[in-house]
Amino acid sequence: MSAVLADFPVLTPVTDEELLVAALAVRVHVPEHWPQGPLCRSESVPYPCRLARWGRATLAAAGLPDEAVAAVAVVS
Repeated sequence: MSAVLADFPVLTPVTDEELLVAALAVRVHVPEHWPQGPLCRSESVPYPCRLARWGRATLAAAGLPDEAVAAVAVVS
């Protein structure tokens, strides 16, 4: 069961396609505040969900600083 809950692997070097998907994952899988705590807006599971963690880790592996990753996650 732990393999099901494990994080998705971050492959290096990061390709342009992976960067696009990771940016989309970070943008879509954002927290929403609920009485039981922050939940992923897309999946309604405790935030950060697996895709949010993978997206952030992939962007970090590509060399984006934390500030740039946070800017990608901002919902307009």
